[in-house]
Amino acid sequence: MAKLRDEPIPKEQDLMWCGFLDQYNDAYDKVSVKNAVPLKRFETKEFYPVTTTDDPVIEKLAIENTAQVYITDAILSHIMTCPRSVFSWDVVVQKLPDGTLFFDKRDNSQFDFLTVSETAMNPPPLTPSDDDPEGINTLGKLSLEATSINQNFSQQILKRPVAQTRKKFELPNPFFDEEDADGMEPASVGYRYRKFTFADGTSLVCRCELHGYVKKQREESYLTAFSLNEWDPRVAAQNNPNAVNWREKIDTHRGAVLATELKNNSAKVAKWTAQSLLAKASLMKIGYVSRKLPTNHYEHVILATQFYVPSEFAAQITLNMNTCWGIFKRFVDRFQTLPAGKYLILRDPNKPVVRLYSVPPGTFEEDDDDEGEE
Repeated sequence: MAKLRDEPIPKEQDLMWCGFLDQYNDAYDKVSVKNAVPLKRFETKEFYPVTTTDDPVIEKLAIENTAQVYITDAILSHIMTCPRSVFSWDVVVQKLPDGTLFFDKRDNSQFDFLTVSETAMNPPPLTPSDDDPEGINTLGKLSLEATSINQNFSQQILKRPVAQTRKKFELPNPFFDEEDADGMEPASVGYRYRKFTFADGTSLVCRCELHGYVKKQREESYLTAFSLNEWDPRVAAQNNPNAVNWREKIDTHRGAVLATELKNNSAKVAKWTAQSLLAKASLMKIGYVSRKLPTNHYEHVILATQFYVPSEFAAQITLNMNTCWGIFKRFVDRFQTLPAGKYLILRDPNKPVVRLYSVPPGTFEEDDDDEGEE
């Protein structure tokens, strides 16, 4: 797939905006090791990793025959950058009798959680070791930790919402139900539903996410926010002799820190960049977050933040969006030759091969009755 011919960038247009965005707090530009800021927990903020077919806006657009393919930015960016992946992953694809394609993730699948050191020479272990009896540095625990950090960081760098600074879009958050809120509120996320049309006329609708906006003078720029996290520099040094201790290097040699992260998290960073480009974000904010103590995976501090322009950052990490679109178009073309039904795209866990399976219609669907559970 990495050698596929370049596909021209599809024509793009905005269809709909939902949710709201809060303004970026530029005080976080000044964060450093000496001026580190504790990472807060936003336990009343709700995030919605809703899959394609559960999205009411996509359902409405599909009823109106807006496109032939429907997908979310998390799934689309993952497929686009999948040649960089090492861990196994899967995507469910449903093809309707009229040829419409829905790309879905399974509930609680890997798309809801961030990988950690996926492309490192020695990735984290699956099971606890003698040095880590509680298993806080195992793959599963690190993935949960990184996901929590990423969500909290994306909200912390924004100003406290007030009516004057909150930017509300034409439609509210489509996944928030005030009656069932139970004290929770939606996180600052703007859902940008976009239509992409290929040269051959095939079109797709993608739900993209933005996390905030920057206001300088009277100009507003949309941003996405993500965080890289340092978990245990001692373990990292054991696994990689070239590992960099963030507290020692990040203020003076941030380029070296980023280079190490790009090497160890190539797939994750490429996916973030693709998501930012799909959402047409002007800026991508990367945070560098470390544990307060190496043995404490609950408390963290923000050591630095950096703005990047997504298109320039893509060039830096050799991410070619023409090739990305070519990879995804290859999947679409393949499914267009297959009969209606349900399919599974599965990345082999042991070698860089993607397999395609036809599965029964009810596969992966929750069944609440006893017979279904049995």
